[in-house]
Amino acid sequence: MRIETEIELDYSDVLIKPRRSTIASRKDADITREYKFKWSGKVVKGTGIMQANMGTIGNFEVSRKMLNAGLFACLHKHHNIDELIEFYRTLMNIDYQYGDTYLRCLLAVGLKDNGVEKVRDIKKQLGITVSVRLDVPNGYIPQIKQLVMDLRSEFPDMIIFVGNVVTGDITEDLILNGADCCCVGLGPGSACITRRQTGVGRPQLSAVIECADAAHQVGGMVCADGGITCPGDIGKAFGAGADFIMIGSLYAGTDEAEGDILEMYYKTDEVTEDHAPVFICKKFKEFYGMSSTLAQEKFGKGKPSYRASEGRVTLVPYVGSVDDVNEEFLGGLRSTMTYLGAKRLKDIPKCCVFYRVNHQLNTIYENNTIGK
Repeated sequence: MRIETEIELDYSDVLIKPRRSTIASRKDADITREYKFKWSGKVVKGTGIMQANMGTIGNFEVSRKMLNAGLFACLHKHHNIDELIEFYRTLMNIDYQYGDTYLRCLLAVGLKDNGVEKVRDIKKQLGITVSVRLDVPNGYIPQIKQLVMDLRSEFPDMIIFVGNVVTGDITEDLILNGADCCCVGLGPGSACITRRQTGVGRPQLSAVIECADAAHQVGGMVCADGGITCPGDIGKAFGAGADFIMIGSLYAGTDEAEGDILEMYYKTDEVTEDHAPVFICKKFKEFYGMSSTLAQEKFGKGKPSYRASEGRVTLVPYVGSVDDVNEEFLGGLRSTMTYLGAKRLKDIPKCCVFYRVNHQLNTIYENNTIGK
């Protein structure tokens, strides 16, 4: 046993230092990038933001919106093969000005499901090799490394994302054995309680910095998976070296996410002329972690007796369409780039210096906000 005493930081522990900029307008910031993947050799153009492959948002509706905006998408692993073939067939016939659209749509594959068979069926029927996200929370077990090696041997041209990790050594190991990109994050997500249940994890900013450095040294990439709470965190993640960012709960309150809109009424301090209480209505949608008891019952045979739930079921605010959310994200990202003088997305880490802070937001009127 030993204790590492180096300070570990999260997105909320830092702010980005502004610097002299020659970018006159936010519209001049280029938020697209050409991604060349180490092992597959594929070159894909887009903006490296995607929704998480979770039950309510890893669907076709959210994915279409993401791809249409020039972003990436990630489908959860519980779609049936007929639905997947039809969806990928439509992507093959669409060019959103960013080349082969289907390559920007990742399909989640697990260790114990029939995901690899789905990949084989899609290739057999459509003649394409889809990009995959090997969806294993613990990237430190030997089975995940073996699956990467097996897939790379069978599909040399496949784009492979694998995770999850928080240290540079395993990031490097997975990439050297066939992964193109490692997903970084253990427990930062709002619907994840892994840190509470296991005591394992690492603050997300420090994890992204270390893993990105390790990956880039061997020609790979990283995806910052989880922990994004606002548009500003996206700029911080890219500044820390992330090539891609995966976001969950902030998309879960959209029209395109699965589930009904729930209306809840809250009593205010105000009263009417007749002294009756005044209530306000707030809208929500349900969101759950994929290791929650609910998800295991919905998509599997229920939670086994030998394991604990590592996800929560929660309500997230209703936020409108995916397009509205992406407008906020991309507008914030462009603004980050103008403050840094980063003309291209890939220039953000080169221009980025972080301040370590104890406080970063003025929330005095947070509860009284009526618009923006």
